[in-house]
Amino acid sequence: MNKLKFALLTALVLALSACFPSNNTGKEEILLQGRTMGTTYNIKVVGTKEQIKALNLQQKIDDVLKQVNQEMSTYIKSSEISKFNQSTSTDSIEVSPGFARVLKESIRLGQLSEGKLDVTVGPLVNLWGFGPEQRPDKVPSDVVLAATKKRVGLQNLVLEGNLLSKKIPDLYVDLSTTAKGYGVDVVAELIEKNGIVNYLVEIGGEMRLRGFKHTGELWAIAIEKPILDPSGEERAIHQVIIPKDNAVATSGDYRNYFEADGRRFSHIIDPNTGKPIDHNLVSVTVIHASSMTADGLSTTLMVMGMEKGMAFAIKNNLAALFISKTENGFDEQFTVKFKQYLK
Repeated sequence: MNKLKFALLTALVLALSACFPSNNTGKEEILLQGRTMGTTYNIKVVGTKEQIKALNLQQKIDDVLKQVNQEMSTYIKSSEISKFNQSTSTDSIEVSPGFARVLKESIRLGQLSEGKLDVTVGPLVNLWGFGPEQRPDKVPSDVVLAATKKRVGLQNLVLEGNLLSKKIPDLYVDLSTTAKGYGVDVVAELIEKNGIVNYLVEIGGEMRLRGFKHTGELWAIAIEKPILDPSGEERAIHQVIIPKDNAVATSGDYRNYFEADGRRFSHIIDPNTGKPIDHNLVSVTVIHASSMTADGLSTTLMVMGMEKGMAFAIKNNLAALFISKTENGFDEQFTVKFKQYLK
């Protein structure tokens, strides 16, 4: 899966100091780990080892994540999305329920943001070297950029129920801004269907939590300080939050970038300019009931920048944290709705 957003939340789970009565006598936090979507997953469920083994939970998780990849990975040539991208037909095709679900929410967020989230921006992402294709040796020329922009536009993608079509033959769809979050949601829903109500699901930094730790304490999450370090070796905690029964997604441009001619080029592309974003906002964290929605919104706000992003977040009653780079370090701003989750 095209990993446009790096894991910006640490997988560190902290204990909240305030304690709650525990009804989990005899239960423990069981860690399930694996790889998916070009990254890793770390899942904690509260239960007994016998219970989790009897449920065959690890295998079920791997199976649903394999399905998500087969539907929406642009790195798998035989995936559902790859076949759609490879086709030059403008006829409608029936897509799987999962694919349609992610497309529907992606289109909704794209329309809500007036195109700042655009899942057809893939050709531009590839042009700048952040997709499955190889990175170019130099910055794209204005001529090439203009030609590539003609292949982009959410208005060229049509979804009616489970029927999907494109208005231009070479339209390319990339769901990296929402598919990873969707994977988190799918796993969380699977866990709940198996009768587990206390868990933490993390895939590549996107999370969804519910209930309590085995001790009766709430889950707490550390948000990473946005230090420019593509290796990912230099890490520090910026803020700790208590999301409660919600999902958390962070988008930033401080890990996935390249430098050319003395300039730094972010992997986050502004659909309007066709170029990497160029502002001081370096990280956005969104808390929402759905990881898929939080995933898409965090990217949307990053594209918008600090002022427009904050105005959008306030208008739409979002819980969002913005971190900007200044001459003196970092500046933090958050919406009123986000404040309730600060530790």
